[in-house]
Formats: sequence, C-alpha cells, structure tokens
Amino acid sequence: MSEGGNLPPLPASPAAERNKQPIADVLARVLPQAGVVLEIASGAGQHAEHFARAFPALTWQPSDPDVAALAILAERVRRAALPNLRAPLELDVHEPPPLDGIAAVVCSNMIHIAPWSACAALLRDAEQWLEAGGPLVLYGPFKRGGQHTAPSNAAFDADLRRRNPEWGVRDLDDVVALAQRHSFELAEVVAMPANNLTVVLTRQ
Repeated sequence: MSEGGNLPPLPASPAAERNKQPIADVLARVLPQAGVVLEIASGAGQHAEHFARAFPALTWQPSDPDVAALAILAERVRRAALPNLRAPLELDVHEPPPLDGIAAVVCSNMIHIAPWSACAALLRDAEQWLEAGGPLVLYGPFKRGGQHTAPSNAAFDADLRRRNPEWGVRDLDDVVALAQRHSFELAEVVAMPANNLTVVLTRQ
C-alpha cells in the first residue's frame, strides 16, 4: 500500500500531470496485452506510476540516465508499491545495458531535449530490444514537413536551441525515415493536447 501523507511531496511536472491520461488513452490501443514495457527517460516518474496503475497486466520498467532523476524515480516506485512497477534502471540510450524480454518501448519528451544522436541511438536500441510487432511509442512536439505545428512550438524550439545547439524540436519526417532504416514502420500519429503528438512505430 502507498504510504500516508506525512512524506514530503516528490518533484512533479504540471505538464506530465496534464498529459499522462491522454497518452494512456493511446497506449491502451497500441500496447500488448502482457509483457514488459520499457520507459526511456522517465524523469520524475509520474508517467511510469500512472501507466503502471492504468495497465496492471503489464510490467512497467522505468529508466533514466540521470542519477538525480533515478533517486526520485526510486522513491516514487517505493511509495507507489505497485507489483507491476519495477525499480528504475540507469539507462543511457547511447550505451544501454543488455536487455531482453521487452514487449514495448515508450519514450516521452526526450528526443528534443537531447542531441540527435540520442534519437538515433533509441531507434537502434529499440530495433534490438523488440520482436516483430512490438511498438515504440514517442510523445512530444514535432515539426511536420519542416514546419512547426504551432507558434508555441516554434518559440519552444528556439529556446531549446539557445540552451543547447544540439537540442531542438525534431521533424517527424526525419524521425520516421531513420526509424525505417531500423526496421520500424509508422503505424499511427495522434494529435495531443498542447500541440504535441504521439507517434506509434511498429517493429517489422
């Protein structure tokens, strides 16, 4: 059981609170009925906890490359005390640990706050982790046809690139083209709140 209200609150993203259920609605259609779902770049773990509660037949494996995030993740997992929510893995997509038995991969809000090499590494890794038919689900802002889908996304992109020239909102066409070279096909693109997209890629 979860612990009472005497513990200090864990860090939380208001955006994650708003988007966790819309993402879950898409996941309900595309995730397998059973198996292990690997979540990449879990951050504070709000999605991981919500999705583990929403899909009790699936085992949720959160991960993150950042040591500080892992400490928060581990505490969130401990407090949630869900039988299908595993302790987090330290995982950098550039040098992932050996993994097998992964039925699906979910990654939210990572590829734009990372160098393009992280997107390429994620697609390479997912090709190795997933069997044919396994979904790779991406969530976040994307350009379409080289154009931003909203002025707010253009401003966000400019801010990201000011912070780090290797960051930035990715063009969906570029992501899909690279995914196809790693044995993935585009299955679905779902418009989400706040001018984001959920992109479902299927391992061939």
